This record gives sequence, C-alpha cells and structure tokens, in this order.
Amino acid sequence: MPNPIQSVQYAHFTAGEFQSAEAEVIVETPVSLTVNGSPWLTFMCTPVNLEAMAVGFLYNEGVIESIEDVVDVRLCEHGDNLDVWLKFEVERPDFSRRTSGCTGGVTSITTGQNETEPATSLPPVDDLHVSPELIGQLIDLLFESQQLYRESGGVHTSALSDGEQILVSAEDIGRHNTFDKLTGLCLQGNIWPERRILLTTGRISSEMLQKAARLGVRILVSRTSPSSLSIEMAKKRGLTLIGYARRNRFNVYTHPERLFEKQPQGIENK
Repeated sequence: MPNPIQSVQYAHFTAGEFQSAEAEVIVETPVSLTVNGSPWLTFMCTPVNLEAMAVGFLYNEGVIESIEDVVDVRLCEHGDNLDVWLKFEVERPDFSRRTSGCTGGVTSITTGQNETEPATSLPPVDDLHVSPELIGQLIDLLFESQQLYRESGGVHTSALSDGEQILVSAEDIGRHNTFDKLTGLCLQGNIWPERRILLTTGRISSEMLQKAARLGVRILVSRTSPSSLSIEMAKKRGLTLIGYARRNRFNVYTHPERLFEKQPQGIENK
C-alpha cells in the first residue's frame, strides 16, 4: 500500500526573502472500485484503510447489509484498484449525483432514500444520555487519535466512541471517506457498541448525516458546522446533532434531551 504521507520541497517566504524548505504533506490518489469484476467508480482518497473504505462505501450505499455479503476484498499490487466480490449479482447504481464533499464524492442515494434502519441491531432511540462535559472529553480523544494530521495536517479524522473511549478511528483527505472507512472497520471487526457516538473534524452535510444514521449513531459531533438539510434529517431520525465542538463549548441543533434534563428554548425536534 502506498505511503499516506509524502515529503515535498517548497520555497518559504519570510522577512522579505525566500528560503528552501521541506515538509510532509498528505497523499491524495485515485483508487478505483471494481465490484464482481465490473468497474464502478474512482475514489479520490488517502491510501490507508482502503479495503475498509470499499466495504463501508458499499454498506452505506445500501449495496450490502453485512460483512457476510462480501466474499473477498483486496487491493491490487499497484495500490490503485480495490476489487470486491459479493455473494450475489448486483447492478452498478447510478452515481451521477455529486455530493457536497471535498474531493468531489458521489452517491447513488438521493434525499429521502435509505430511510430504513441499518441491518445491524440498534439500541432504543432514547436510551442514550450523556453529560455535556463528556462531549468536550471525547473531542480531546478525537484530536489524540489524529496520527496522520499530527504528521502532515490537511486531513480529516472521524472516530466512533461508546462514551468512554475511542473504539475505532479513520483518517482521509475526504471527510466522506472517513465515514466509509469507519463503517468498513466496524463491519470487518464486528464493532457495534450499544452506545454509538460519532465524532468528526468534517462539516456535516446531508450525505454525512445519512452515513452516520446508517452506522446506527445516536449522537453525531462535529468540529465544524452542519448544513440546514442535515439538521432537518437529524430531527426526523432522532439523532442528536452537535456542531462547533470544543473542549468547553458546542452547539446542539437537534434532540438536546440526551444532554439536558430540561430542553433549551428555541429547539424544535419535529
């Protein structure tokens, strides 16, 4: 598998003059997805956890319902093609819809589709309650898990927590890819905690919200902002959506009852 970090030379301008320097940058590379021998699409991604990304993408698109549907997944020797074989025949979906993600993601799911819960067992909607202080603690744990970011910057990180620790994390130049990688790692490792809190450095668009819901998440926390459509979707799906999370502050956009005994004024969840 290619190295996810690359050294580059650059000219640094400071105090009126240029100086040569060297830095580590995150790798972005095209990796094709082939399903049952047929080409589907090309990911623009960071070359780490690629097999998990392929499996997670197929799950999030509703192509598979469990890891048992996958016969084999392997990365070719050149590192530029993921070959997935399933137990059944499947037609290639229409990936004409471009997402709002960085690196130009695509999806076959349109708004309003994929409303059913995922095949993995889910806890009751209202059984998860956490303290506001826990959100800040989990954000700190998210930052601690950013291995590639510490080396190069320029990369998104997402992580799944059970409210006590980070169970699995994934990094990629594309925020959508981090959710696919995270889902794939959960499928491959059979990681389905009863309490599912998803943390990410990326913006929450409608597609990101769909992927989180597919994973059975009840609380979704972002370092940055949600979109208007993701807020509406989170209300309908019973998902607590938190944005601009820092150690001591954050915004709750939907279903604050999981964090507060008394619901703050001005938040409608219907």
